[in-house]
Amino acid sequence: MVPPPMICDWARRLIASEVDAGSLQVQSELATLRVYEKLRTRFCAPVGVDAFHALASRALYLAKSQFPTLDAVNVTGDGGLHGLGEREGPLRGDDDLEVGIILIAQMLRLFLTLLGETATVRMLEDAGSPIVISSKSEAPDRKGFLPEKNYLGPFENISVEANQLRHISERLETLTDALPGVDELMSVAGNIRNIANALDIFILIRSKAGGSDDSVLSRAA
Repeated sequence: MVPPPMICDWARRLIASEVDAGSLQVQSELATLRVYEKLRTRFCAPVGVDAFHALASRALYLAKSQFPTLDAVNVTGDGGLHGLGEREGPLRGDDDLEVGIILIAQMLRLFLTLLGETATVRMLEDAGSPIVISSKSEAPDRKGFLPEKNYLGPFENISVEANQLRHISERLETLTDALPGVDELMSVAGNIRNIANALDIFILIRSKAGGSDDSVLSRAA
């Protein structure tokens, strides 16, 4: 599944902002790793290492379907990216750059699916991203990212529960505003929302959403 052009453009700009003068291939690999680490830092904070590991593994699996030379690359236990500079088969500089763009674009596509446009853009801004969306018309349409209801199959009930958890989190945040001095509620609301996000990732990976019948958990082993 190829990411939409707008998402690829986001990834291209993110990587370009990290490229220094020098060998294009080496710098492209380093730039991709820098962008990856920024995304890992921002995403791990709200949902945890395990959720990020699952999402990154899925993104890498999708990228490998387009670039088999990524077979030597894997996601480590703490969510890091290993082996990007150990790929088999030589690539031209522009091809090497495209590999990084597709990998980061697959991650951004999954972020949009799970977090939504607003949260994803905010995460990129917090990471120091050069991306600026000046109007809603410039943002990608989420409809193309989200799995259809019947696509979830037996996971549909889990999706319903995740949405209910999100509603509970929102209500608790509202209560926090109305009850000064009860700041602990905000922490509880955040934890509940994190559980909902983790369920979303579980559904995305274990259902067909994402472009493959295979489970990323077995592929990432």
